[in-house]
Amino acid sequence: MGDSMTNAGEVGIFLELRKRLQSGLLVLGSEVAGSPAEARVTAGESCLLVHTARGLLSLKLPPGVSVTQDSLVQTSGQPGEELHYRMRITIDQNIDEKPCWDVMERLRVQETYSFTCQACGTRLLQDRVFRRVLPLPNGNWNALVDDWCCHPDPFANLKLLPRPEDCLLGDSYFLLPSDSGCKDTLTQEVQELTDREEGDTQETKKPCRRRTVISCQSCSSGLGEAVTPDTLKLYITEVEVSQEDGHSIGGASRTSEGEGQEADRCASRCAFLERTLAARLLELSSSQSIFRFSIQTPDQRAHILLWLLNSDTLVLWAPEETVMAHVLDSSPSLRPPSPSQSRAAAGALKLLYVDCSAAEGDRSQEELITDWERTVSVHPLELPQTSCVEVLRLLTTSTSCLPPSLRRCDAYQVAYLRI
Repeated sequence: MGDSMTNAGEVGIFLELRKRLQSGLLVLGSEVAGSPAEARVTAGESCLLVHTARGLLSLKLPPGVSVTQDSLVQTSGQPGEELHYRMRITIDQNIDEKPCWDVMERLRVQETYSFTCQACGTRLLQDRVFRRVLPLPNGNWNALVDDWCCHPDPFANLKLLPRPEDCLLGDSYFLLPSDSGCKDTLTQEVQELTDREEGDTQETKKPCRRRTVISCQSCSSGLGEAVTPDTLKLYITEVEVSQEDGHSIGGASRTSEGEGQEADRCASRCAFLERTLAARLLELSSSQSIFRFSIQTPDQRAHILLWLLNSDTLVLWAPEETVMAHVLDSSPSLRPPSPSQSRAAAGALKLLYVDCSAAEGDRSQEELITDWERTVSVHPLELPQTSCVEVLRLLTTSTSCLPPSLRRCDAYQVAYLRI
């Protein structure tokens, strides 16, 4: 969803389909439904027929999906409120799954890759061929060593660094050896980080730590940091990786040179960030059975708490103005809205999340965050500060475009990320 839902207005129709459960939920906005007594939904061939006092809408289902006859049940219907319908669905098992967008899973040895600044398209590292592509231990590995070793941690204060022609994969970054060409495309700046806690005074605050930030020389976008003078740490949200033929192996393709409008660049960035993050969450949940994540800045401060609920969801959404326009024009069918309005029938991750910065002063939210911080099953996922802000914007935009009754679940907000 992401950028496509910006300025969406009120929700007209929202459809959520669960592939594993073979079930669906249809929500009609109050303006679209009109009088509950006059609203009715029936199953047609590869579509849902929505009968209202204002007219008939035909909602096309994704290919391979059909609604079981006589399974539609209205579960709510108060005047002036949304209408909810539950249903059973059948999904063709021969439908091909979408290709993996996760760049971490697609890097191979003895292949030629280039690393490009996602913001401006400048080639940062060219013609890299790796003899080894190795995953780093996951984010909690130090805690696990402490729990399982009966002697002091032998890896304490030791950094795992790449050798020449290595690519080491963190959960959200690449560790790469630098070369002479980096001086022509990258800039470095030393920043001081102060670990200052609430209540600290000027005399008691902890000493500063230094961090060497790496930026694109062309557009000054932050890309990562220099772990050592010879090692680069590049975040997957800031760089695109392409093969020798120029084909991107992760995320979404950057806007071409001829489409240099600000809106196009923003849409391209949002799509890339959304798919990159969704692919990482999906891979980590599938391979390591991790479902709770703490999106952190490089100084290990939690920015967002994420709880991955479902990864088998198809979502179709249309704003009220689009739906009503079709009704007023007496259009025979409601086609999926254009990309500027929604991402129709998109595979998506369903998430619960908490904005840590907005929790200040809310005791229940602060207790929730503290509980997550103490739980070893919560997986840290490190991203640059700017990317954390962008991810939060993606999530809140998605939330605002859901029917009001579906925007919250207890203490959490609900959002979807396209896969």
